[in-house]
Amino acid sequence: MVGQRQGRPPWVRFTGVGVEFAAAVGGFAAVGYWLDLKYGCQPWGVLIGAALGLIGGTYNLIRESLAAFRLADKKHERTDHGRPGTHDPD
Repeated sequence: MVGQRQGRPPWVRFTGVGVEFAAAVGGFAAVGYWLDLKYGCQPWGVLIGAALGLIGGTYNLIRESLAAFRLADKKHERTDHGRPGTHDPD
């Protein structure tokens, strides 16, 4: 999924990540709510579903952020390559 977003402007990529995060939390909470209604185990289904959605959404958010940092670093290296005094030695 990361590779599909690389051609889009950054604001579109990050808006999509936020929507995916909200959808993960809402979707898992909705499944948990349905399980609560079906099996009468309130409030555990919603709580577990929301927790799973938060974990999955956070994982995706971190993965997308790291990919964006890598992409920005590659672009930075390409623009600074060959110029004297633009590279900081490690």
